Amino acid sequence: MLNWDDPLANVTTPARTEPRAAPPSDASFDDASVDTDGGNDFPLGSDAAAAPEPTQAPPRPGNGLVGNDDLMRTAGAAPVVSPNPVPAQRSLLDEGAHAPSGERAPSADDDTGAQGGATGLENLEMGAGRLRVDDKRIINCNADLNQLVPFKYDWAWQKYLDGCANHWMPQEINMNADIALWKDPNGLTEDERTIIKRNMGFFSTADSLVANNLVLAVYRHITNPECRQYLLRQAFEEALHTHAYQYVVESLGLDEGEIFNMYRELPAVARKAEWALPYTQYLADPNFHTGTPENDQRLLRELVAFYVIFEGIFFYVGFVQVLSMGRRNKMTGTAEQFQYILRDESMHMNFGIDVINQIKIENPHVWTEAFKQELVTMIREAVELEARYAHDTMPRGVLGLNAPMFEEYLQFIANRRCAQIGLPEQYPGVSNPFPWMSEVLDLKKEKNFFETRVTEYQTGGALSWD
Repeated sequence: MLNWDDPLANVTTPARTEPRAAPPSDASFDDASVDTDGGNDFPLGSDAAAAPEPTQAPPRPGNGLVGNDDLMRTAGAAPVVSPNPVPAQRSLLDEGAHAPSGERAPSADDDTGAQGGATGLENLEMGAGRLRVDDKRIINCNADLNQLVPFKYDWAWQKYLDGCANHWMPQEINMNADIALWKDPNGLTEDERTIIKRNMGFFSTADSLVANNLVLAVYRHITNPECRQYLLRQAFEEALHTHAYQYVVESLGLDEGEIFNMYRELPAVARKAEWALPYTQYLADPNFHTGTPENDQRLLRELVAFYVIFEGIFFYVGFVQVLSMGRRNKMTGTAEQFQYILRDESMHMNFGIDVINQIKIENPHVWTEAFKQELVTMIREAVELEARYAHDTMPRGVLGLNAPMFEEYLQFIANRRCAQIGLPEQYPGVSNPFPWMSEVLDLKKEKNFFETRVTEYQTGGALSWD
């Protein structure tokens, strides 16, 4: 447990009378603490929950690096959609299909039909029938987008609630130890300083790219209000992450111009941004509308590009590098920022995967063999690009890591991403070369976290510091 002089670090909360899950008393990053079976060590109503004495406060920013079991106990728990499409009802775009609730089916020249669905800004229709659950769809829906309920996709609403429960702010995390270490000429090697600066350069603009893609492109094509509700929460969290990087840059006294313009100066950082930008151009085009098989595939392709690849593969070399420094008691404040960012990004990625799989279920005609092969090619290309980033940011071995080890690690991640959206495994026989990452990044238990109800959620406003 890495703590400094934080007046709130040892705060305890009164024991509750009802059963609750008790966090471990001594969370650490030791390999022995990894929960290999992916289960919950503290089930609701266990003996550990019945102790009358005060329990340790839930993990919060500012408490220092914590064990992943503790941290992820406050991560999202929404159920996921099956990655295997099932036979769906005929699409509104099919010949002769009828719109729900007696509405007319969209035509090719219908501005609110085949060209992209409702926006939520249509003229009010007095006397219109009430919204039914069956009227809702992820894309190409003509139902009233201003009516949040009744819910059709409970998993989307649950993820929104989980995101709200996981609220944190960068200023809650103490950066004093990082500042002292960074100013010490012998505190870090040049390779370690390079890792920090290049990851600040990549992430500080990467989350801005994701936020712009969400707000200016993805949001207007998702025609479901509960999914849009989560997208709004995600957009805030992307802004929060950019704030966190700015906070680290300012705390360490880094050259702001160098860091924030790095994606236009340093090839290692520029390559990933250049790869992602084309995948938002169609959706951001005001003349682009979903509603045809080609355009629906374009939307799906760009969701895969940002959720599965950009957030699900491109972020992981940087996460590993910075969190590895935290494990060695170096740059612990920066590493803690990354811990909370990773928790958010895990939820973003899983939400995107659920949306992708639900679109597949509702529009099985877009999930062709040719399209699947195109996505496989994208993922394999992304693995090569991220492996090159590992070489560029880590030309020599450092922190017990080296670039070749990351190649297998990225292949391991890519296999998981393919499985999550129903694509075949691409790299048979690869394994996680960094056992400690099973705890910190929790790849082995990711599915468990998002399919099992979490027993405790507390935001900053709900905690008692008395």
